[in-house]
Amino acid sequence: MEPLLIDLNDYIRTGEGANGASYNHKTDPSIMLKLYFRNFEAAEKELELAQKVYNIGIPTPEPGDLVTDGKQVGIRFRRIDGKKSYSRACGDDPEHTEDYAREFAEMCLRLHNTHIDTTQFENVKVRLYNMLDANPYFSAEQKQKIRDFIAAAPDTDTAIHGDLQFGNGIFVTDKSSVHRKYFIDLGDFCYGYPLFDLGMVYLCCCLNDEAWTQEINHMSNATARRFWDAFAAEYFLSPACPIKEFGPQSDLAEVEKTVRIYAGLKTLIIERDTHCPMPQFRAMLEGTIL
Repeated sequence: MEPLLIDLNDYIRTGEGANGASYNHKTDPSIMLKLYFRNFEAAEKELELAQKVYNIGIPTPEPGDLVTDGKQVGIRFRRIDGKKSYSRACGDDPEHTEDYAREFAEMCLRLHNTHIDTTQFENVKVRLYNMLDANPYFSAEQKQKIRDFIAAAPDTDTAIHGDLQFGNGIFVTDKSSVHRKYFIDLGDFCYGYPLFDLGMVYLCCCLNDEAWTQEINHMSNATARRFWDAFAAEYFLSPACPIKEFGPQSDLAEVEKTVRIYAGLKTLIIERDTHCPMPQFRAMLEGTIL
């Protein structure tokens, strides 16, 4: 896929994440740009996935074309004017954190109850195995234990965001105060057991230090913990919870123990993206998988 050349001077930078920066077009309010700091392949893969996800009806901004400013490669999307992420919303309006958490949980329940064509998307287990094989920071013995844990998890054909965090859920409020909601950053979208997704929600809410939570998630750790508590009650106690061992009678303390292990698996994604070991996240695997 040949990227279209653009002039970055036509765009205004609006934000930054671990892998890239976002921009709005200066004169066309229908265009937003996600420009990767590096990795042409990641941009091309995300565009392909985003188009597939959009086509099967998962709520996500409509993807456009692959572009480059001559140095970096990115994707143009149809801009959701006035959008706000759930993390930013909690930071700006902490008194309504529980409301935002319940709304995000409802989004995730719908996502995880969506059955998809497994010939069109990658299995989450295959993706994790590949990241595990490429990870230079675990020993061969540790890798085998992690592989055995992944293999033992149930196999399902349900949609998995792949990087499910409250910064990757956005909403825009219409004139009647109803939120229209979308998922963004779909470069790791796949299918499989929902707990592989939910571990990232827990990690972002409960396992970062205060400075990181303030800088990346725009809130305090106390607010992030409130988000998790409300999210967990809405998701895991719901009759619609797609995870068979959970439901209305679940003990949320026991739920958290289970989710924490899956949060530890997110070490594979974090170490892939940062290219360094993350002992603070691996600690979640010690005494359980390792």
